[in-house]
Amino acid sequence: MKIFPAIDIKDKKCVRLIKGDFNNKTEYEISPVDQAGKYKDHGFKNLHIVDLDGALTGETVNLDIIKEIVHKFDLKIEVGGGVRSIDSIEKYINAGVEKVILGSAAIKNKNFLKEACQKFPNKIALGLDAKDGYLSVSGWKENSNQLTLDFLKEVNDYGASRLIYTDINRDGTKESPNFEETTNVANVSNCPVIISGGVSSIDDIKKAKGLKNIEGIIVGKAIYDGDIKLEELVKELDA
Repeated sequence: MKIFPAIDIKDKKCVRLIKGDFNNKTEYEISPVDQAGKYKDHGFKNLHIVDLDGALTGETVNLDIIKEIVHKFDLKIEVGGGVRSIDSIEKYINAGVEKVILGSAAIKNKNFLKEACQKFPNKIALGLDAKDGYLSVSGWKENSNQLTLDFLKEVNDYGASRLIYTDINRDGTKESPNFEETTNVANVSNCPVIISGGVSSIDDIKKAKGLKNIEGIIVGKAIYDGDIKLEELVKELDA
């Protein structure tokens, strides 16, 4: 199973939000580039980056930082946060990003998702962020009134190569992921699923390994707060 240490960027800093609330954030001293280097030095191969400025503006605000990370470290990087145009996808792919995550824009406009998947085969990940079974959009500030599983069934054949499922009620809480709902999503999804939101311990990683159609798991706040040591986490990587 793949493990994706997370870097969320806001105002050029590493931050973590609680339940997606921009008013409830923790800033960390280490820079995004140095944090990526730390992950690389510990032996991680994958990295999950969210441009929180981009999530608010719809622009590739932190593209230069992401480019620097790509060029300095040999990591497979997935990037999300406010990607709302083919132009933005191209910028990230040209920068060397492995997969671009489409969230709100895909939920609001299914044709955009379909076009992106056709234009960039194997490069598009679908990011579904849900609260109480319903998808949220626009930096988690709006409820889309769309049931997660209903939406997934509609777009399942569009060609996304990865699905990142986040339970907003768990994100940043370290209360463990919503394994039950993630399992429901994985059972419906045509593509492999990444678990996100609430990882608190190595036990969560071990539990995720036993689930069907789960490709990997994203770990964020538990690393920054020292609840999970990178030395322990890297042992859970597939050989």
